Amino acid sequence: MSERRLGLAQATAINMIDMVGIGPFITLPMVIGMMNGPYFLYAWFAGAVLSFVDAMVWSELGAAFPKAGGSYNFLKEAYGTNRAGKLMSFLFVWQTMIQAPLVIASAAIGFASYLSYLLPLTTFTSKAVSGGVVILIVILLYRKIEAIGKISVLLWGGVIFTMLWIIGGGIAYGNFMAPIHHINDGLTINYAFVAAIGFASVKTVYSYLGYYNVCHLGGEIKDPIKNIPRSMFLSIAGISILYLAMNISVTSVIPWSEAKDSEFVISVFMQRLAGNTAANIVTCLILWVAFASVFSATLGYSRIPYAAAADGAFFKVFAKLHPTKKFPHVSLLFLGGIAFIFSLLFRLGDVISAILAMRILIQFIGQGIGLILLRRARSKDTFPYKMPFFPLPVYLAILMWACILISTGLKMVLTGVVVIVAGTIVYFIKAKRNNEWPFLKANEI
Repeated sequence: MSERRLGLAQATAINMIDMVGIGPFITLPMVIGMMNGPYFLYAWFAGAVLSFVDAMVWSELGAAFPKAGGSYNFLKEAYGTNRAGKLMSFLFVWQTMIQAPLVIASAAIGFASYLSYLLPLTTFTSKAVSGGVVILIVILLYRKIEAIGKISVLLWGGVIFTMLWIIGGGIAYGNFMAPIHHINDGLTINYAFVAAIGFASVKTVYSYLGYYNVCHLGGEIKDPIKNIPRSMFLSIAGISILYLAMNISVTSVIPWSEAKDSEFVISVFMQRLAGNTAANIVTCLILWVAFASVFSATLGYSRIPYAAAADGAFFKVFAKLHPTKKFPHVSLLFLGGIAFIFSLLFRLGDVISAILAMRILIQFIGQGIGLILLRRARSKDTFPYKMPFFPLPVYLAILMWACILISTGLKMVLTGVVVIVAGTIVYFIKAKRNNEWPFLKANEI
């Protein structure tokens, strides 16, 4: 793999542009509608808390095993490189080959959706736009990693400018403190509120996903013991503040009761503040943000099949590096191709819950349990980053992820289980043919 050439600023930029995709702009009215009250801000706060807690798990694992592939390596180490770790890491790659293109496609579909504010799109032209975005991203990523780091910082600048403009508009022209002063109006802590928080948090957590993207690029990060944890916590802190401030800003100008039904709420917000030209400009910037998110997500995910293949646990063709640019071009082209197909087949609303349901059991809950197992089996020196109050944050993260999984709905939970069962069957067929765990004899393990 290429040398470690991405510093803290670039790693943080890659995380943040992955987090701030089209998600917060599309899900903002969804969250308000689900909460159906001025207390919708609590759902965004809940997403931030889960991200912070879960980042502690990622930080311990990322600093201890800074390699390409992220969760693939974490699960393999946690459950035994020659034991159940083979199954768990295979299942992660298996579900990644489905959900990673879904993540990429969701951002591309969201791009096309928001573009319709500027240009009337038919169903055909909308699909053409989303598919074209995926193709352009693959072309931009088809280069050396240090060039990608520079592109990431440029895209990150557009992300921050967009968010600050939206927030600044509310501060300058809206009643910025009103949403905070009225956050508890009509609030009753009961089962209905807790259920609403659960369902709304599915959308807010989706908007926070990506804080761990740096772990998938672990082999390309400078001083990973320090920069991997720092980049995640900096990303989450920065994005949490921006998300909360953006929601407050928008609802200080557009009442929450109206914002919940607005498909292009940010564009409408800016139109009321500064007219049609400003609304068109902010819409273009949102498209910039969505494009940046596809860029970052595709970059990180392309390293996962490569890491598995290089380790001999996946199809060998994915282990190939570009002969001169030294990046996993086969993996990039394959995931980009699947994402292109998904971008033509699905709608945005169909994929958000599916993405979470498919990942939670193996990746998030599986990693939490795996970290507990590793802490018991390895010396403390294995973990240069150590979370405070271990293992309480791990148990809390597992509990919160379980609640999010249930909130995705029975259909999505069953879909995730079916994917895992199918992957398990494929693994055992493969393991039997290759004489791998659990078919090895005791003296061969």
